[in-house]
Amino acid sequence: MAGKLVAEFIGTFFLVLTIGQTVKGPDVATLAPLAIGSALMVMVYATGHFSGGHLNPAVTLGVWLRGKCPTSDVPGYMVAQVLGAIAAGACVLFMKGTGVPQPSPAAAGTVYSTPALLLAEFLYTFALVYVVLNVATSKGNAGNSFYGLAIGFTVLTGAFAVGAVSGGAFNPAVAVGVRVMGLAGWETIWIPLVANFLGGTVAALIFNAFDMGGDGK
Repeated sequence: MAGKLVAEFIGTFFLVLTIGQTVKGPDVATLAPLAIGSALMVMVYATGHFSGGHLNPAVTLGVWLRGKCPTSDVPGYMVAQVLGAIAAGACVLFMKGTGVPQPSPAAAGTVYSTPALLLAEFLYTFALVYVVLNVATSKGNAGNSFYGLAIGFTVLTGAFAVGAVSGGAFNPAVAVGVRVMGLAGWETIWIPLVANFLGGTVAALIFNAFDMGGDGK
Protein backbone atom coordinates (compact mmCIF):
# COMPACT_ATOMS: atom_id res chain seq x y z
CA MET A 1 0.00 0.00 0.00
CA ALA A 2 2.80 2.43 0.86
CA GLY A 3 4.24 2.10 -2.63
CA LYS A 4 0.89 2.98 -4.19
CA LEU A 5 0.64 6.09 -2.04
CA VAL A 6 4.14 7.15 -3.06
CA ALA A 7 3.18 6.68 -6.71
CA GLU A 8 0.05 8.80 -6.29
CA PHE A 9 2.08 11.47 -4.49
CA ILE A 10 4.75 11.59 -7.20
CA GLY A 11 2.27 11.61 -10.08
CA THR A 12 0.15 14.37 -8.58
CA PHE A 13 3.26 16.31 -7.62
CA PHE A 14 4.55 16.51 -11.18
CA LEU A 15 1.10 17.32 -12.56
CA VAL A 16 0.67 20.26 -10.20
CA LEU A 17 4.31 21.31 -10.58
CA THR A 18 3.79 21.55 -14.34
CA ILE A 19 0.62 23.58 -13.84
CA GLY A 20 2.39 26.05 -11.59
CA GLN A 21 5.51 26.39 -13.71
CA THR A 22 3.53 27.03 -16.88
CA VAL A 23 0.69 29.16 -15.50
CA LYS A 24 2.14 31.24 -12.67
CA GLY A 25 4.01 34.46 -13.53
CA PRO A 26 6.36 36.10 -14.16
CA ASP A 27 6.64 33.84 -17.23
CA VAL A 28 3.48 32.15 -18.47
CA ALA A 29 3.58 29.51 -21.20
CA THR A 30 1.31 30.18 -24.16
CA LEU A 31 0.58 26.49 -24.62
CA ALA A 32 0.29 25.69 -20.93
CA PRO A 33 -2.68 23.30 -21.45
CA LEU A 34 -0.54 21.18 -23.78
CA ALA A 35 2.18 20.85 -21.15
CA ILE A 36 -0.37 20.11 -18.42
CA GLY A 37 -2.19 17.45 -20.44
CA SER A 38 1.13 15.89 -21.39
CA ALA A 39 2.28 15.84 -17.76
CA LEU A 40 -0.88 14.04 -16.74
CA MET A 41 -0.52 11.59 -19.61
CA VAL A 42 3.05 10.58 -18.78
CA MET A 43 2.34 10.32 -15.06
CA VAL A 44 -0.73 8.16 -15.70
CA TYR A 45 1.43 5.87 -17.83
CA ALA A 46 4.12 5.88 -15.15
CA THR A 47 1.80 5.01 -12.26
CA GLY A 48 -1.19 3.31 -13.89
CA HIS A 49 0.20 -0.21 -13.70
CA PHE A 50 0.96 0.18 -10.00
CA SER A 51 -1.52 2.47 -8.25
CA GLY A 52 -4.05 2.92 -11.03
CA GLY A 53 -2.73 6.39 -11.82
CA HIS A 54 -5.66 8.28 -10.30
CA LEU A 55 -3.71 11.43 -9.35
CA ASN A 56 -7.03 13.08 -8.56
CA PRO A 57 -9.43 12.63 -5.62
CA ALA A 58 -12.42 12.96 -7.96
CA VAL A 59 -11.06 10.09 -10.07
CA THR A 60 -10.47 8.02 -6.95
CA LEU A 61 -14.07 8.65 -5.92
CA GLY A 62 -15.35 7.67 -9.36
CA VAL A 63 -13.24 4.51 -9.54
CA TRP A 64 -14.35 3.57 -6.03
CA LEU A 65 -18.02 4.02 -7.00
CA ARG A 66 -17.24 1.91 -10.06
CA GLY A 67 -16.14 -0.84 -7.69
CA LYS A 68 -12.54 -0.89 -8.89
CA CYS A 69 -10.87 0.71 -5.86
CA PRO A 70 -10.97 -0.86 -2.37
CA THR A 71 -12.63 1.33 0.23
CA SER A 72 -9.55 1.02 2.42
CA ASP A 73 -7.42 2.67 -0.30
CA VAL A 74 -9.60 5.76 -0.78
CA PRO A 75 -8.53 7.93 2.21
CA GLY A 76 -4.83 7.21 1.69
CA TYR A 77 -5.01 7.94 -2.04
CA MET A 78 -6.75 11.26 -1.49
CA VAL A 79 -4.33 12.34 1.23
CA ALA A 80 -1.31 11.39 -0.91
CA GLN A 81 -2.72 13.33 -3.86
CA VAL A 82 -3.36 16.46 -1.82
CA LEU A 83 0.07 16.27 -0.15
CA GLY A 84 1.68 15.91 -3.59
CA ALA A 85 -0.17 19.01 -4.75
CA ILE A 86 0.88 21.00 -1.67
CA ALA A 87 4.52 19.97 -2.09
CA ALA A 88 4.42 20.97 -5.75
CA GLY A 89 2.86 24.31 -4.87
CA ALA A 90 5.66 24.99 -2.40
CA CYS A 91 8.30 24.16 -5.04
CA VAL A 92 6.64 26.48 -7.54
CA LEU A 93 6.58 29.30 -5.03
CA PHE A 94 10.29 28.77 -4.33
CA MET A 95 11.34 28.63 -7.99
CA LYS A 96 9.06 31.38 -9.28
CA GLY A 97 9.89 33.57 -6.31
CA THR A 98 13.47 33.87 -7.54
CA GLY A 99 12.38 35.39 -10.86
CA VAL A 100 12.21 39.11 -11.52
CA PRO A 101 8.88 40.13 -13.08
CA GLN A 102 9.26 42.12 -16.29
CA PRO A 103 6.92 45.00 -17.18
CA SER A 104 4.03 43.89 -19.37
CA PRO A 105 0.68 45.35 -20.45
CA ALA A 106 -2.10 44.67 -17.98
CA ALA A 107 -4.38 41.92 -19.22
CA ALA A 108 -8.07 42.63 -19.28
CA GLY A 109 -9.67 39.94 -17.17
CA THR A 110 -13.23 38.60 -17.37
CA VAL A 111 -15.15 37.74 -14.23
CA TYR A 112 -17.54 34.81 -14.57
CA SER A 113 -20.50 34.02 -12.35
CA THR A 114 -20.33 31.33 -9.68
CA PRO A 115 -22.82 29.10 -11.58
CA ALA A 116 -20.61 29.37 -14.66
CA LEU A 117 -17.56 28.32 -12.63
CA LEU A 118 -19.44 25.39 -11.11
CA LEU A 119 -20.73 24.24 -14.49
CA ALA A 120 -17.32 24.46 -16.17
CA GLU A 121 -15.64 22.44 -13.43
CA PHE A 122 -18.49 19.94 -13.24
CA LEU A 123 -18.65 19.26 -16.98
CA TYR A 124 -14.97 18.63 -17.58
CA THR A 125 -14.48 16.66 -14.35
CA PHE A 126 -17.40 14.54 -15.48
CA ALA A 127 -15.71 14.13 -18.87
CA LEU A 128 -12.38 13.24 -17.26
CA VAL A 129 -13.78 10.61 -14.89
CA TYR A 130 -16.05 9.22 -17.61
CA VAL A 131 -13.05 8.79 -19.90
CA VAL A 132 -10.98 7.19 -17.11
CA LEU A 133 -13.71 4.68 -16.34
CA ASN A 134 -14.16 3.77 -20.00
CA VAL A 135 -10.53 3.49 -21.06
CA ALA A 136 -9.03 2.14 -17.84
CA THR A 137 -11.72 0.01 -16.16
CA SER A 138 -14.00 -1.42 -18.88
CA LYS A 139 -13.63 -4.94 -20.25
CA GLY A 140 -13.86 -3.72 -23.83
CA ASN A 141 -10.71 -1.65 -23.43
CA ALA A 142 -8.77 -4.05 -21.20
CA GLY A 143 -5.05 -4.05 -21.90
CA ASN A 144 -5.17 -1.06 -24.24
CA SER A 145 -2.14 1.18 -24.69
CA PHE A 146 -3.95 4.46 -25.26
CA TYR A 147 -5.53 5.04 -21.85
CA GLY A 148 -2.93 7.59 -20.71
CA LEU A 149 -3.20 9.53 -23.95
CA ALA A 150 -7.00 9.66 -23.72
CA ILE A 151 -6.90 10.84 -20.10
CA GLY A 152 -4.22 13.47 -20.72
CA PHE A 153 -5.98 14.83 -23.78
CA THR A 154 -9.25 15.13 -21.86
CA VAL A 155 -7.57 17.52 -19.43
CA LEU A 156 -5.83 19.32 -22.30
CA THR A 157 -9.19 19.82 -24.01
CA GLY A 158 -10.82 21.03 -20.83
CA ALA A 159 -7.99 23.44 -20.05
CA PHE A 160 -8.25 25.03 -23.49
CA ALA A 161 -12.05 25.08 -23.40
CA VAL A 162 -12.81 26.45 -19.92
CA GLY A 163 -9.44 27.26 -18.37
CA ALA A 164 -10.17 30.96 -18.80
CA VAL A 165 -13.53 30.50 -17.11
CA SER A 166 -12.83 28.41 -14.02
CA GLY A 167 -9.07 27.91 -14.04
CA GLY A 168 -9.50 24.35 -15.30
CA ALA A 169 -8.76 22.36 -12.15
CA PHE A 170 -11.00 19.29 -12.71
CA ASN A 171 -9.17 17.90 -9.69
CA PRO A 172 -9.59 18.76 -5.97
CA ALA A 173 -5.86 18.24 -5.36
CA VAL A 174 -5.02 20.68 -8.16
CA ALA A 175 -7.51 23.14 -6.64
CA VAL A 176 -5.55 22.98 -3.37
CA GLY A 177 -2.21 23.25 -5.16
CA VAL A 178 -3.10 26.36 -7.15
CA ARG A 179 -4.19 28.06 -3.94
CA VAL A 180 -0.92 27.19 -2.25
CA MET A 181 0.75 28.95 -5.22
CA GLY A 182 -1.49 31.98 -4.82
CA LEU A 183 -3.22 31.52 -8.19
CA ALA A 184 -6.68 31.58 -6.60
CA GLY A 185 -8.20 32.58 -3.28
CA TRP A 186 -9.00 30.09 -0.54
CA GLU A 187 -12.47 31.60 -0.17
CA THR A 188 -13.45 30.00 -3.50
CA ILE A 189 -12.01 26.52 -2.80
CA TRP A 190 -15.54 25.19 -2.33
CA ILE A 191 -16.36 25.72 -6.01
CA PRO A 192 -13.95 23.16 -7.50
CA LEU A 193 -14.39 20.80 -4.54
CA VAL A 194 -18.16 20.65 -4.97
CA ALA A 195 -18.09 20.60 -8.77
CA ASN A 196 -15.23 18.10 -9.08
CA PHE A 197 -16.58 15.55 -6.63
CA LEU A 198 -20.07 15.92 -8.08
CA GLY A 199 -18.74 15.46 -11.61
CA GLY A 200 -16.86 12.32 -10.62
CA THR A 201 -19.90 10.92 -8.81
CA VAL A 202 -22.31 11.52 -11.71
CA ALA A 203 -19.87 10.01 -14.21
CA ALA A 204 -19.58 6.83 -12.13
CA LEU A 205 -23.33 6.57 -11.54
CA ILE A 206 -24.08 6.86 -15.26
CA PHE A 207 -21.29 4.42 -16.12
CA ASN A 208 -22.67 1.87 -13.66
CA ALA A 209 -26.34 2.47 -14.51
CA PHE A 210 -25.80 1.55 -18.16
CA ASP A 211 -23.24 -1.18 -17.48
CA MET A 212 -20.70 0.57 -19.70
CA GLY A 213 -17.95 -1.55 -18.22
CA GLY A 214 -19.50 -4.74 -19.56
CA ASP A 215 -19.76 -6.31 -16.11
CA GLY A 216 -23.22 -7.73 -16.71
CA LYS A 217 -24.78 -5.80 -13.85
